[in-house]
Amino acid sequence: MVTARIAITPGDLAGIGPDLCLRLAQQVTAAELVVYSDQTALAARAKHLQLPIQWQPFDPKQSSQPHQPGTLKYVHIPAEGPTIIGQPSPQHAPFLMNTLKKAVTDCQSDICHALVTGPVSKAVINDGGIPFTGHTEYLGTLTASEPVMMLATPQLRVALATTHIPLSAVPSAITATRLTRTIRILHHELIHKFGCTDPTILVCGLNPHAGENGHLGKEDIDIIHPTIKKLYQEGIHVEGPLPADTIFLPHTIQRSDAILAMYHDQGLPVLKYAGFYEAINITLGLPIIRTSVDHGTAFELAGSFDADMGSLRAAIDTAIDMVDFSMDTAHGT
Repeated sequence: MVTARIAITPGDLAGIGPDLCLRLAQQVTAAELVVYSDQTALAARAKHLQLPIQWQPFDPKQSSQPHQPGTLKYVHIPAEGPTIIGQPSPQHAPFLMNTLKKAVTDCQSDICHALVTGPVSKAVINDGGIPFTGHTEYLGTLTASEPVMMLATPQLRVALATTHIPLSAVPSAITATRLTRTIRILHHELIHKFGCTDPTILVCGLNPHAGENGHLGKEDIDIIHPTIKKLYQEGIHVEGPLPADTIFLPHTIQRSDAILAMYHDQGLPVLKYAGFYEAINITLGLPIIRTSVDHGTAFELAGSFDADMGSLRAAIDTAIDMVDFSMDTAHGT
């Protein structure tokens, strides 16, 4: 069995991403970990945290080996300007994009088997002059894909029909074309990346009470319901639209493999409340495996041991499981 090789981008150098990666490097991990970042800045952070690290330049020609605690393989990508703990710098915006570009390229080239991303600040990147709405959208552009954002805990998966757009733009973005594409991708990925034989997908309505038969908005009866009916007739086990205020009840969650929310803050507050420290972000529809932490940069916690590393640990473990499942499937086991 090939050892999974995981590319990690720690994210903003001034935030908690470097801290979490350096702490992770002290732990036993079944995969090989390769961090794509500014090694000088990471070494300075390790010294600040008094964490011993044996730095190893990454050699892609070597076969992958399980991570050894206290070591860290790296691909050095220089950042312009100083790194000050807790103080984000727009100067780092090009560096952040470069870490993602290199890590994605190595994943697409099968040098690495999966990508795990740390937190970045969208505002900092935009302030640096680079339009950026989020990892999900940017990775879709890099890979010429149509990604679907899904967050997950051990008990719940929530995918999104729309991602990082203003709430006022959501109704016009809910189209039959978008919903059809999203549900088909979600269905495909649940089967081929998570091993769900016949996945059940429950779909939230857009409006309160799923529109109350059109009295609280027409999108649910004019767009969402006909799209779901058509996909169900194609053989996809999809149900809805269901009222979002009751779809997350325990007995409903238990009979679903994933819930599709219409917009970011319809589904994610529930998921994060249910399991913030073990929740992760998974991007579906990409030609690579990508998982991520579900939290932000937490600049106020940077340079300390106060940030919980449960989400990063879960993102790594999920990436390993997805790689192993993909390899098993490819070999027919």
